[in-house]
Amino acid sequence: MAGIFDFVPAIVLLPFVSFLVALAVGNRMPKGGAFAGIVATAGSFLLSLATFFTVSQGQTYNQTIYTWAQGLDGAVTLEFGLLIDPLSALMLVIVTLIALLVHIFSLGYMNDEGETGLPRYYAGLGLFTASMLGFVVADNLLMAFMFFELVGLCSYLLIGFWFREPGPPSAAKKAFLVTRFGDYFFLVGVVAVFATFGTAAFAGSESFPHLAEQALAGETSVNTFGFAAETWFTIVGLLVLGGVVGKSAQFPLHTWLPDAMEGPTPVSALIHAATMVAAGVYLVARMYGFYALSPTALAIIALIGGFTALFAATMGVVKREIKQVLAYSTISQYGYMMLGLGGGGYVAATFHLMTHAFFKALLFLGAGSVIIAMHHNENMWDMGGLKEKMPVTYYTFLSGSLALAGIFPFAGFWSKDEVLYETLIHGLGGSPILLVAYAMGLLAVFFTGFYTFRMVFLTFHGKPRSQTARDPHGVRWNVKGPLAVLGVLAATTGVVNMVPVEKLLGIKGIDFLHQWLDMSLDGLTAHHYAELTPYSSAYIGGEATTVAIGAAVSLGLAIAGAGLAYVLYNVPEPTEHTDKLGGIKTLLYNNYYQDEYQVWLANSVVRPISRGADKFDQGVVDGVVNGVSSVSLFSGSRVRRIQTGVVSNYAALLTLGLTVLLLGFGLLGGWFQ
Repeated sequence: MAGIFDFVPAIVLLPFVSFLVALAVGNRMPKGGAFAGIVATAGSFLLSLATFFTVSQGQTYNQTIYTWAQGLDGAVTLEFGLLIDPLSALMLVIVTLIALLVHIFSLGYMNDEGETGLPRYYAGLGLFTASMLGFVVADNLLMAFMFFELVGLCSYLLIGFWFREPGPPSAAKKAFLVTRFGDYFFLVGVVAVFATFGTAAFAGSESFPHLAEQALAGETSVNTFGFAAETWFTIVGLLVLGGVVGKSAQFPLHTWLPDAMEGPTPVSALIHAATMVAAGVYLVARMYGFYALSPTALAIIALIGGFTALFAATMGVVKREIKQVLAYSTISQYGYMMLGLGGGGYVAATFHLMTHAFFKALLFLGAGSVIIAMHHNENMWDMGGLKEKMPVTYYTFLSGSLALAGIFPFAGFWSKDEVLYETLIHGLGGSPILLVAYAMGLLAVFFTGFYTFRMVFLTFHGKPRSQTARDPHGVRWNVKGPLAVLGVLAATTGVVNMVPVEKLLGIKGIDFLHQWLDMSLDGLTAHHYAELTPYSSAYIGGEATTVAIGAAVSLGLAIAGAGLAYVLYNVPEPTEHTDKLGGIKTLLYNNYYQDEYQVWLANSVVRPISRGADKFDQGVVDGVVNGVSSVSLFSGSRVRRIQTGVVSNYAALLTLGLTVLLLGFGLLGGWFQ
């Protein structure tokens, strides 16, 4: 009898089939093949739920499904396999649910008269979903890298969907190139993992995290190329981290994400909540058993995350377009996830990955509903007064905003506070870098509260500031339905891991996610791996007091930011108070001139270096090769002249050659006598 794990490949294949159907016959189907995508993602979602419940019974699955190549000595084998454990089972549910809701929402968003290319759009959504699901279930780093690249390709295709306009193609190219820069380091990291361990498997006794742990304990030996084992593992981990920084839009490779708003809004929801941007953080979580062996790598991850959380949040406070605010919010929130992973809070970061998927998908789809109503005008200063005209959108959007700002008791409060709590505890355990990263993450809470509710008040409150806002376009059930589902999830999913309450009141059984992620294939998960780091040993006692003070300070900062936005923008006719910042606003509005800096770097540094390398290649490398070949060509051209085709000439040459040989042998014979 077949078990549920036998149907795991179908979770990936169903969206892929919808991609093929939409591509082949979508132009002859209703809505360009939308219903094929809905049925496929619904099937994947149901199978993911069944898989989740099976894993909850303590069952896991790791199976090789195809051997791609194998070395003669069997030392290195390239395989495709499936890994279903608590982490991947949870992520499967998140990705398939968000993808299903995005497909349904697209029925309402992509139905404008004259809209062309719908089969291409739904084909892209199907391939995007299948690629992310393949990445989630990959059981080795090489397979993960391949699906990682497919995710990037799909984002390129969907961001540039409206390719006849000037903005989308440019944004798509930028996303592709910036993330490829990080992926280059990832590829080198994959090669380094194979060269070091001979395997890239994530789980099992022969996995590279397990072999790395044994190498540090002196139980086995691996090739570290002359470096100390911990130093080499840090280098390898940072190489892979390059791909993570690019895909999850962390500083300094974050610049592609705001431009990606040129794509359709449902695509933005899928990218930000469940696929491309989530892929980087998920990869670190999947490899956490390896990263936890290097405190240096974890500290760098935490520092990048904390800085990115604050850096992006400051830019969100001055943006005028609703999707731009959400874009910088995404960069900042994934910074929190990286902060949690680097701070020893593996479960906390995974928790925030889950809650963020729900409330950020909600906010983007809510923004899409507003954009429909505003006839695709995204400028918040042309909105206002939509609260009464769009009550479902308003209250669901408010639920997502409260979760994003970290207001009690919405989902974002629990996950964000656990990230900060874990970082603080481990920082107090003797890591000053973590304390610096924690301070940046804590300060970002205020800015998050401010830009979130500035967005809410400008969009929904006050008086309508344009004719479109006075008479907005209506939205249908296919827009309101996904918003309602996500609104409930944004309000309630924090209950799955209420660690602050458990710490304060001693109530057991409400830290479900900790218990869930403690299960694994071999009983030693990334959560346990965190105990290998020195973070966990130095801070003893005072946890209840620390969590109470930390939660109170964080909540106070979030409320202060929201309160300031209320005072400044919840008025009938708001004004842009950020104008008072003067040059600082200009700096923030222009994203700290990061785009200009990267263009300067490309033109003034990279281009001269590449030109020098090109000259060296053509003048020295090609010069040597061409020089050798020119000698051969010259010699051949001279020898060719004696090939006249005249028999008498050949006879004369043979006679002359024979005479020379006889004279030569005669002279040699006389010399030897």
